[in-house]
Amino acid sequence: MNYKAIIWDFGGVITSSPFEAFNKFELSNNLPKDIIRTINSENPDDNAWAKFERNDIDLDEFDNLFSIEADKKGFKISGKQVVKLLSGEIRKQMVDFLSFLKKDYKLGCITNNIQNSKNEKVNHLNEAGQVMKIFDHIIESSKVGLRKPDPKIYYMSCDALGVKPEECIYLDDLGINLKPAREIGMTTIKVIDPNEAINEVKKYLQLA
Repeated sequence: MNYKAIIWDFGGVITSSPFEAFNKFELSNNLPKDIIRTINSENPDDNAWAKFERNDIDLDEFDNLFSIEADKKGFKISGKQVVKLLSGEIRKQMVDFLSFLKKDYKLGCITNNIQNSKNEKVNHLNEAGQVMKIFDHIIESSKVGLRKPDPKIYYMSCDALGVKPEECIYLDDLGINLKPAREIGMTTIKVIDPNEAINEVKKYLQLA
């Protein structure tokens, strides 16, 4: 296969997974493990999290709606508490690999992210912003009003990069986001260990 582009998720791929921070928060607050993920996975297209990532609601509205969803499960968790957990650690090996690939391949990013009421990205620190500059094109759910796993968002990335889906490798840490990418013809890699993911990309590009 003659690959022309590599498209990346951001949180959980370029950075460490926010799920790790969720679990630490749950442990320290005597909450069941993965309760935050459970709340976010129910009614996935129309819950508080989905609306926030599409920028349909602001931070205060998210805080209220998420609190209601948590309360239905019998727990007191505010949305603003969850938002504070989103910033992951930059994975240096991923950034170095991006820079290495940039000279020969188009690089895209599709990220489900959120903005606060001042229209500033909540989950992008200055360091992450510098990493974003490496990509040739970025799609942010909170800006386009569309989020993964909607198939349209993958086509948008391909169109922006000027490539066909079958000419792309797509990396994400969530299977639910990989499935539609694979169905439209992309080669997909589930990122669990960043070094293993890098080796998989190298294998497909015949760099190993």
